[in-house]
Amino acid sequence: MIDHARDLVSVREATDRLLNAAAKLDNASVAEPSRLPGWSRGHVLAHIARNADALVNVLEGRPMYVSATARDADIERDAPRPLDVQLTDVRESAARFQDTGAAPADWSRTVELRNGVTDAAARVPFRRWVEVELHHVDLGIGYELEDLPAEFVEREIDFLAERFTGHPDVPPTRLTDGTRAWSTGRVGAPEVTVTGSAADLLGWLAGRRDGSGLSVAGGALPSLPPL
Repeated sequence: MIDHARDLVSVREATDRLLNAAAKLDNASVAEPSRLPGWSRGHVLAHIARNADALVNVLEGRPMYVSATARDADIERDAPRPLDVQLTDVRESAARFQDTGAAPADWSRTVELRNGVTDAAARVPFRRWVEVELHHVDLGIGYELEDLPAEFVEREIDFLAERFTGHPDVPPTRLTDGTRAWSTGRVGAPEVTVTGSAADLLGWLAGRRDGSGLSVAGGALPSLPPL
């Protein structure tokens, strides 16, 4: 069962880690490229802030974003801001998300995210946790996939393996870190077994690593569709 209240605590802790790390930057380093193609660190910070407000919209029954164009325009608008403005925005938008999460609500209800995707309201805090943790890594400031909390890594692998389950372009695949195992891709007997550390498995599933740190038996490393 999803514990949204516990996930909200995890979101707060992850946000504090990100803010403390980003506070060591300066205006010049915020303008430097992040690990995401075409985005500076300022783009990543702006996205983290705007995503918090977008998930407030989701929890309050409004469209997540006015449009994809507006979403992208807001990030471009906010990306060049000085570090202190970026950090204040991330902190204040995170507080708005926490306040919304603390309000009485039916957490079993279904909510709508982007592109017609729906989910239980109770999973929204975990989705926010994903945004904060992975984009902290994307900043490229010393926080790596290996630094992510173990619970988060296991749950995100669960989530992404489930997301690709049944996908016609992904062969039936078994994933394992040597201790735990997951299945993904088309339904059927596994054709491919992918083995590696939990961090490398997550990095590959989340599009953060190319899979070169993984070993594959039964065929080539599957090509995953974009998230």
